[in-house]
Amino acid sequence: MSDFYEILGVDKNATKDEIKSAFRKKARQYHPDVNKAPDAEEKFKELGRAYETLMDDNKRATYDRYGEDGLKEAGYSTSGPFDGGFGGLNEIFESIFGAGGFGFSSGFAQQDPNAPQRGEDLRLNLEIELEEAVTGVKKEVKISHLEVCDECNGTGAQKGTEAQTCPTCGGTGKVQQVIDTPLGSFRQIATCPKCMGKGKYNPNPCHKCKGEGRVQVQRTLRINIPKGVDSGARIGLSGEGNCGKNGGRSGDLIVVIYVKEHKEFKRNGFDLYSTVDVTFPQAALGDTIEVNTIDGKRELTIPSGSSQDDVIQLKGAGVPYLGNQNKRGNHNFVIKLKSPKSLNQEEKQLYKKLYEINCNKKPSDKFIDKMKNVLHN
Repeated sequence: MSDFYEILGVDKNATKDEIKSAFRKKARQYHPDVNKAPDAEEKFKELGRAYETLMDDNKRATYDRYGEDGLKEAGYSTSGPFDGGFGGLNEIFESIFGAGGFGFSSGFAQQDPNAPQRGEDLRLNLEIELEEAVTGVKKEVKISHLEVCDECNGTGAQKGTEAQTCPTCGGTGKVQQVIDTPLGSFRQIATCPKCMGKGKYNPNPCHKCKGEGRVQVQRTLRINIPKGVDSGARIGLSGEGNCGKNGGRSGDLIVVIYVKEHKEFKRNGFDLYSTVDVTFPQAALGDTIEVNTIDGKRELTIPSGSSQDDVIQLKGAGVPYLGNQNKRGNHNFVIKLKSPKSLNQEEKQLYKKLYEINCNKKPSDKFIDKMKNVLHN
């Protein structure tokens, strides 16, 4: 399995700037237009997968915790931005190398407002039961996101009309501004306020989207939640965020999981914990009792000589490992000695006898009454 940090040549605590710098250097080295080695293209794609994952906080957190298998289990695509061809290079390279794309330019150009722009990611918090986290579950959720306006097909203009050259900037998208200061007047180039740098504007904006080219739409999605997720886990639904602008790809929907507290079981990583009531005779002599697990009723063997707060483990009865569904944690049962609420005459005599054997003296009736009160409380 690939190590994304090793591919980029950075350590696991690398900042985004360090990751970007490492990618810039290696991308120049392995770009197929520059490097004609047979494996250059594959290495270039690996760089893309590593970069896309480590520059996304949600994907990076999932990768750091569960690895590449965990990304797949969580629903993230691991194909990378370059697989299937290099037509999508501009979006990523313009963000790194500037508007010149892979022109080895050292500067960073301002983003072209007419260039494809990726849509915004959206976040959805989803609460599930512990049982659902253990078994996995499919959930239907309703979201509201931006989609391409079906009235104008994203142009922002009414049907039968089209954008016109901006009269303010003459189609350049830039205007000169004069700024007066105590030191004199200065001229600067600024983004055209009428067309917002596009060079064109819609004199007849679409009635449905008000010229934005995008409209808010409600959708019902079915989310596959894998076995073993814990609170804070993130599941990425590619393309279910807001649609892009100017033909840019859609953002992602990030589903953040929150597992409800269980009334009987406590979770710690992939292990489960619960208490089990055991009587004094069962603790002393040992017994086999029926207990509740996340999978239903199971038998639990109480070893002879057990004490308060001893832990008895049922191996493989805990939570499945995310990314390795064949492996599970354990269920740990903490013994709580159960005192009888009252003593009948026979039990009283037996406890007296037990006291005599252990303490080598006879208990007084006053002591028995006191012990009964303690046990009752």
